Amino acid sequence: MKDYLVKSTVYDGSIRAYAINSTNTVKEAQIRQDTWATASAALGRTITISAMMGAMMKDDDSLTVKVEGNGPIGAIIADSDATGDVRGYVMNPHVDFELNAQGKLDVARAVGEGNISVVKDLGLKDYFTGNVPIVSGEIGEDFTYYFANSEQIPSAVGAGVLVNPDHTILASGGFVVQVMPGADNEIIQRVEERIGALPPISQLIREGASPEQILERLFKKDDVKIQGRLPVRFQCKCSRERLQRALIGLGKEEIQSMIDEDHGAEATCHFCNEVYQFTEEELEELKQSAQA
Repeated sequence: MKDYLVKSTVYDGSIRAYAINSTNTVKEAQIRQDTWATASAALGRTITISAMMGAMMKDDDSLTVKVEGNGPIGAIIADSDATGDVRGYVMNPHVDFELNAQGKLDVARAVGEGNISVVKDLGLKDYFTGNVPIVSGEIGEDFTYYFANSEQIPSAVGAGVLVNPDHTILASGGFVVQVMPGADNEIIQRVEERIGALPPISQLIREGASPEQILERLFKKDDVKIQGRLPVRFQCKCSRERLQRALIGLGKEEIQSMIDEDHGAEATCHFCNEVYQFTEEELEELKQSAQA
């Protein structure tokens, strides 16, 4: 099954809900980053939630999520947009621990304490920035807190990743449920009860549940109105041309230092680990376009 997410409204628009199967997307991230199990779960949850957040934006908008804790995993960075493209990386991919007291991967220990920031590029040089503390390190709970406190939208966020003993990804998915203005207390209580009774989202994905079926587990089928479906994929934005522009931006002096000291340059993309090499001759050409 290809990865995709579903957008929906529930209870005549009182609730907005998203559900996603992100298994292949997180698999690609794990391969690119060579993450170990606990790091895979942390990165996968962040990518999954970021993809759903991107789907909430307009066509040309994009966002960057940063989970910056003091745990051994370091920062987790994810970019996404309204087309379903998402990418992400962790500073230290080789983090794994014994299972926690609940028998789950100890993502909270890997993340530690710190902050979550979300920067939305809304086009025309218009940006929105939200910043909240990490409340648990479990990622889903942290973004529940982010939506309520930074965007003032009462929400429930769930994300899960099942990882094989060899660190490969078995299943990944998530949901976001948001309460719209005017929703009455009876609906809110009903939603809370349904979310509380939901099995782990990664388990549902592993058992073959589609995003639509996840929403039907959260709500009655007749109450869910599908508003759209969006394919999701790991897609890096790096390119040789982008790196050329970045090198030009360093200026003539810095490029000359690369020529004198290294006789070339090598750059690796943090997101996809693609390696770009530039010869001494290529640097000489780029230097001609750089400013002093």
